[in-house]
Amino acid sequence: MSYQLIIPDSALCQKATRLVKELSPDFLFNHCGRTYHFGRLLGEREKLKVDLELFYIGAIMHDLGLTHACDRGCSFEQDGAKAAEEFLLSHRYPQDKLDIVREAIILHTMVEAESKRPEIALVHFGAGFDIGHFHIQDLPSERVQEILEAYPRLGFKKAFTEVLMKDASQKPGTLSDQLLQWGIEKMIVEAGFSE
Repeated sequence: MSYQLIIPDSALCQKATRLVKELSPDFLFNHCGRTYHFGRLLGEREKLKVDLELFYIGAIMHDLGLTHACDRGCSFEQDGAKAAEEFLLSHRYPQDKLDIVREAIILHTMVEAESKRPEIALVHFGAGFDIGHFHIQDLPSERVQEILEAYPRLGFKKAFTEVLMKDASQKPGTLSDQLLQWGIEKMIVEAGFSE
């Protein structure tokens, strides 16, 4: 049975997708797409009740702070959360849902996200699977392949490491710098993906 690579059918999700596509290099946009689909697979496996629109917006926008347009000189997760907040406010998104998106973006690299509501936890887990922090073998290989075909990695390991290194050099002590100190570069290189 084919995995349905669909996103929530709402105007807001479509607009968020267009914004992220416009602002992000292709390798980063595809990472955000894979984050959603890997997270969705995990949510289905665990039979979690998930607001898919809310989860999608958090997943697709989670790395906006690594784009030139959204870099405000702060740590990238803070800049990304701010950019998402401004986008959602401009579309009159409910404050309670906006707060969840902000938290998903801010916590997406942190273990703390795992104990939060599903939309927050799945952004963390989806991104973690794509980075290589978790074992990709834990997901059905045929579905993983479909996701990779729809959202190719495009040299993700090298490109993402370079973005983090540049961000860390410009903003020492922020999350990019911490991730590199914690060994994310080695984790990315050793991940089960070829590139």
